[in-house]
Amino acid sequence: MIKRFYITTAIDYVNGQPHLGHAYEKIVADVIARAHRSLGQEVFFLTGLDEHGQKVQQAALADKKTPQEYCDALAADWLAFAKKLELTNDDFVRTTQPRHKEFVQAILSKLNDAGHFYKASYKGFYSAREETFLTDKDRRPDGTFDPSYGEVVELLEDNYYFKLGAQQQWLIHYLEANPSFVQPDYRRNEVLGFLKNNTLEDLCISRPAARLNWGIPLPFDPNFVTYVWFDALVNYISIPAAHGDKMVLAAAKSEIGNRKSEIELWPADIHVIGKDILKFHAVYWPIMLKTMGLPLPKQILVHGWWQKDGAKISKSTGNIVEPIAVIDEWGLDAFRFYVLRELDIGPDGNWTDAGFKSRYQAELANGLGNLVNRSLSMLKRYRNGIVPTPSNELSADAAKAADETRALLKQNQLQAALQSIWGLVTRANQYVDQTAPFKLAKDPSQEKRLDEVLYNLAETCRVLAVLLRPFLPGTSLKIYAQLGLNESPDKFSEATWGKLKSGHVIGEPAPLFPRKDV
Repeated sequence: MIKRFYITTAIDYVNGQPHLGHAYEKIVADVIARAHRSLGQEVFFLTGLDEHGQKVQQAALADKKTPQEYCDALAADWLAFAKKLELTNDDFVRTTQPRHKEFVQAILSKLNDAGHFYKASYKGFYSAREETFLTDKDRRPDGTFDPSYGEVVELLEDNYYFKLGAQQQWLIHYLEANPSFVQPDYRRNEVLGFLKNNTLEDLCISRPAARLNWGIPLPFDPNFVTYVWFDALVNYISIPAAHGDKMVLAAAKSEIGNRKSEIELWPADIHVIGKDILKFHAVYWPIMLKTMGLPLPKQILVHGWWQKDGAKISKSTGNIVEPIAVIDEWGLDAFRFYVLRELDIGPDGNWTDAGFKSRYQAELANGLGNLVNRSLSMLKRYRNGIVPTPSNELSADAAKAADETRALLKQNQLQAALQSIWGLVTRANQYVDQTAPFKLAKDPSQEKRLDEVLYNLAETCRVLAVLLRPFLPGTSLKIYAQLGLNESPDKFSEATWGKLKSGHVIGEPAPLFPRKDV
């Protein structure tokens, strides 16, 4: 059995509606998943929802619903959102599902039996909004806490703690020995800086059920529920267990999971996450896995945040981008193109409506759309849509774009891969201007030359469809349909020059990105 390429997004907390940042993370993961399928790999792509914790309990109460009813209603919106983005995810986890809860409890029992937890009293400050305990280190110079923590209360309560300190040195060594484990590099340096300059405090893994009952009960003490982060991180292995991943099931010493199916997923190849949850994924999660006896994920890929017009995206100030509204007006592929082309994985990005419209016009309508439309329209007009004898004039340019795109996608360099593809779009548009096929068509002695030009253009469009498949899946299929090709452009091996055969009849050209008055 071959291990599948396993990629995950973070699971989203159900305390509101999906926004631009959620859409971006999902699209990044989807492009990487599609790219690996195009490279010929079996892929498993997981996304989903984090549904436990105090914020959910409070929001449900305010909404006069039970927490489960509240989660079910929101989950329907998030599933519809994933569908709207046309994600190719293989599963969608909800942490309220029995398959996840049972696995979390099996892991908790195992770690407790092995002596990784202890019970202790805690007196200190607690932020309900962030569901976290605070110390004096979190105070500002004037003694107050940052408003982002919301209301901070003083608590005295018993809880269970997970011993982290013993693993601190091991984790530092691991990060130093495996530079690709956290990417980009500056995020890895951030984690190393944190670990080298702080003593790792033990992690509180429970909340008293008397204060918070919306969570997974601790199997060894029903008076407590599992802290939401411990529960959430485990989704990355609870779902492989549910699909019968033997390594994960053995680690949980558990009989759960579908024994009819057998699939090799763990370790994850990539966890795609936002920079705000780096500590949970690059500090707590590796230590949790080590104590479970499981290998670490191969990579944690950390993206930045979006702003709009240079300011923080915020519902209260109305400075927002509504992904669904943009998709309804401009099309899904235009939305996917802009977020991937505008922002490399790592830094923060800035959405501007003017920037979106300008990329749509210049790169999609006038660049790719214009190339495909005029190339196929001329083939229709001058050759009745019949593909002429093959010619190799643009084959070197196409091969260069294909090789670069493949190599860049293997490195998760999505923005650079798109730039490489657009290099071929630009080259082909220049080729039309240089060869002037509309002039050649008026001169009967230039018939052979016109054939060569028309073949090069049509075949370049076909290669572009293959290369664009992970990024702009709908557009890629439309180009193939306009070329009259029935097969799917979803294998990079199809980007080899010369697969468009002489005598093949193309379909009907139609604008891919209709021009809009902007």
